[in-house]
Amino acid sequence: MFYILWQFDVDDARAAAFAEAYGPAGSWEALFRQGEGFRGTEVFRRTAAPARFLTLDCWVSRDAYEAFRRERATDYAVLDAACEALTTSETFLAAWEA
Repeated sequence: MFYILWQFDVDDARAAAFAEAYGPAGSWEALFRQGEGFRGTEVFRRTAAPARFLTLDCWVSRDAYEAFRRERATDYAVLDAACEALTTSETFLAAWEA
């Protein structure tokens, strides 16, 4: 399995919209589901303010993830730009294989 961990800081006023976009029924999950080998995303929210979220994306392999990124590069960029207003910062934390 291949995992990707991101951290997002979000204004409290946009926390619900962020959780909707990045959650299991959200636009990111819908895009990722178009990639062969996607296994799901988990979203974690810090309970203290300001809101901080972690997302953990799971793919069957690094190759599956990289193929998805090549095949859906434009869709990924469009969605990323659309969701940019939901966050105050976005930090890639790690990617690892298990």
